[in-house]
Amino acid sequence: MKLLSAAAVLIGAVLSLAAVTGCAATTKHAEPSGATQHAAGQATDPSAGKTAGIAPSGCPTAASLPLPEDFPANLPVPDGAVVTSVEHRTGDRLVVAAVVRGGFKAALTFLQERLPKAGYAMKEGEVEEDDAESNFSSATVDGRWTLRKMSDCEGGVYLTYLTRR
Repeated sequence: MKLLSAAAVLIGAVLSLAAVTGCAATTKHAEPSGATQHAAGQATDPSAGKTAGIAPSGCPTAASLPLPEDFPANLPVPDGAVVTSVEHRTGDRLVVAAVVRGGFKAALTFLQERLPKAGYAMKEGEVEEDDAESNFSSATVDGRWTLRKMSDCEGGVYLTYLTRR
């Protein structure tokens, strides 16, 4: 009888572990070669609360979601960025997540160089081996960006912008 109860516990643990490890984040990112500045009239906002498809490897497989109309028009986004999710939060906050290809260092350099050129002051940031983050602000927008290397997508980096007008 003890053998059956031990086997049941083991099976339950294996099934629970399989269920937990089968879950994946829906927020991912794209490629930083140049920059595309979002034009205010470029996209409508059918993407609010939606996510783009992600391959089992973690790299995006679906077309990029459009940037929402309320995304800051002059906030630089790396060329080739695949927007994977858009979320509107309380307090006029907007979260846009993307996958950037080309590597962590290239994405970091893009943000550190292009945001100041576009009129955003960077402050309170930090850079570590596999992730980086910084607050930023302009005359009309406060925000924060984060970068995180993707272990399951060669050269992929998660880029997340949180903005508030």
